[in-house]
Amino acid sequence: MAQLESATQIELFKPFNPYNWITIDPRFTFVDLFSGIGGFRIALEQLGGKCLAYAEIERDAIEVYCRNFISYINADEQNLGDVGTIGYLPQTVDVIVGGVPCQPWSIAGKIKGFNDSRGQLWFDVIRIVELNQPKAFIFENVKGLTEPRHRDSLQCILERLKTCGYWVDYRVLNSYDFGLSQDRDRVFIVGIHKKIGDFDRFQFPDPLNHKPRLYDFIDGVSKRNISKKKFSPNVLFGDKIPASRGRFQKVDELNDFFLFADIRDGHTTIHSWDLIETTDREKDICRTLLKNRRKKKYGNKDGNPLSLEDFRELMPHIKVEGLENLVQKKILRYIENRGYEFVNSKISAGIDGIAKIILPHADAIGTLTATGMRDYIATVSLDCQEPDLYKKRFIQKIYKPRKFKPISARDYARLQGFPDWFKLADRDSVARKQFGNAVSVPVVYHLMESLVKVIL
Repeated sequence: MAQLESATQIELFKPFNPYNWITIDPRFTFVDLFSGIGGFRIALEQLGGKCLAYAEIERDAIEVYCRNFISYINADEQNLGDVGTIGYLPQTVDVIVGGVPCQPWSIAGKIKGFNDSRGQLWFDVIRIVELNQPKAFIFENVKGLTEPRHRDSLQCILERLKTCGYWVDYRVLNSYDFGLSQDRDRVFIVGIHKKIGDFDRFQFPDPLNHKPRLYDFIDGVSKRNISKKKFSPNVLFGDKIPASRGRFQKVDELNDFFLFADIRDGHTTIHSWDLIETTDREKDICRTLLKNRRKKKYGNKDGNPLSLEDFRELMPHIKVEGLENLVQKKILRYIENRGYEFVNSKISAGIDGIAKIILPHADAIGTLTATGMRDYIATVSLDCQEPDLYKKRFIQKIYKPRKFKPISARDYARLQGFPDWFKLADRDSVARKQFGNAVSVPVVYHLMESLVKVIL
């Protein structure tokens, strides 16, 4: 059997022959459900697997999948199409894999669960497993499926799979732990047929001893690392130290990103009044609105307009001209019979189309999504480590000279662990959507590597 390439090579995007099973006997066979653009397939073929068939209905995804995996040599490989129509598979298969549509369980969607038709696809997956009795399966979904509000649904899925004759377990794995500079949690449900043996022989993979940086994956940015200073949390947050933050947001270090938002505050939050010429008095008005807009006395919403009378209670000497000047500068707007609110009133929208600029030496970017991002990457690092100057230096040295870039489709591909030989969709926006929906290749590789040891 030809020698397989190491996991390290996948992490470093070294090319390999995706059709290495053509000249050798495959180690195992698999069927690729909800195949998308082939993240599962890359990992499984690297481990010596042969794909017998795939199932996908989205036209653009099928085009990219075929462009990368279907050649004249395996032109007869079948697209099984709609998973709801699949019964017995054309051949006996060792492993069934797939990223079951996640929108019903995602906070980015409407969280309808089984009440969403896409949530019902789990029952088709269970039926296919029961009919075809593979040696094992791996199914991926969003972390939201494991949260308390979906506990009954998850238990239903697990129990139904167990009744098909399998030992079943699940684990939330993060892409960063497997060599990617992306903070992406996904749940992986693994099943091993009871005829294979005890599930205790299988172990979910441990995190790798590898600490990637964002600049390892993004073209055209500085690869300079920055030595961070440690601070008392009170220096960065005052008296309101957050109880919990994201995995890569430490309370004793300056953030590696700058958030563009008028309705939030923080040591790396950039406001409209930081970016255009405003007087000290106008800044005070904006900060007063920011501080008070979420108080219940002004309304029940998560952010309420303040009337002129409200402002006069908070700032007794305020004049309507001061508020109107901010309206003219398009920082505030007036809502009839309600009061003044920020024009930039949605975190996701950011300011002037920018939601976040991330420094290239950051550990990780947030989860890539199919719905798009307004995040950018600074092309240079920022060596300032003084809290009082940090935002000012960022505006002077990065924002105003426009030393930042959008995240390209190829950047998306690398952040998902797709190798550089992979051919992208022709349109950048389509490619980014596809990678946002894709599975992280190294996570699947290490998971399947553990599974192969049990089923072979």
